Amino acid sequence: MSETEESEYNRLFYPYLFEGGKANLEDVLAQVEHSTREKCHEVVALRRTTLERYEERIVAAGQAIGRAFAQGATLFAFGNGGSATDAQDLVAELLHPPFTAWPALPAISLTNDIAVITAVGNDVGYENVFLRQIIAYGHKGDIALGISTSGNSANILVAMEQAKKQGMLTIGLTGYEGGKMMRSSVIDHCVNAHSDHIPRIQEAQATVYHAFLEVIHATLYEIHT
Repeated sequence: MSETEESEYNRLFYPYLFEGGKANLEDVLAQVEHSTREKCHEVVALRRTTLERYEERIVAAGQAIGRAFAQGATLFAFGNGGSATDAQDLVAELLHPPFTAWPALPAISLTNDIAVITAVGNDVGYENVFLRQIIAYGHKGDIALGISTSGNSANILVAMEQAKKQGMLTIGLTGYEGGKMMRSSVIDHCVNAHSDHIPRIQEAQATVYHAFLEVIHATLYEIHT
């Protein structure tokens, strides 16, 4: 980035630094504090709205996943970009639970194997990177959990379609208006974080799948006691 480009970037994102003598440290800190508080309010508001709209669906999805695990299922999670890291986070907490009373559960993130991702993406198209893995790994009764902020990610949609063909339980997390995932008949349970701001969507989605974990383990406890 050239000095001119850097200057324009800084002016765009940090305008208060270019107000000459008008800005001082207290003003800057006050603006940072205000921005942080506003973001926190937005995060809480979207999480609360998502819960109010989809509480029953979140519980139903978590119970369905728990019952599937009780029958020996493996969960396959997948997404693109930030949603890929959310898929990895969910899988990590299933394999290595945060509470000692929770048993480890079989789960695989389909975003982890870069050799597979690049081979399939290069040879047959990026839209097939999850589809091919579902075909290879998925069995009847397993769980496919796809995360998409738009709800329109082609590679998520085709993987879900394949998962349903193979008799798997299908779970979707979406944002914006829900996209094609929200309207898809092949997804058993879909929860939408209704926002047009990707960071807020992903924060709400993270809350949803952590809620899934609570319900999953409560369901397993009920089954085994």
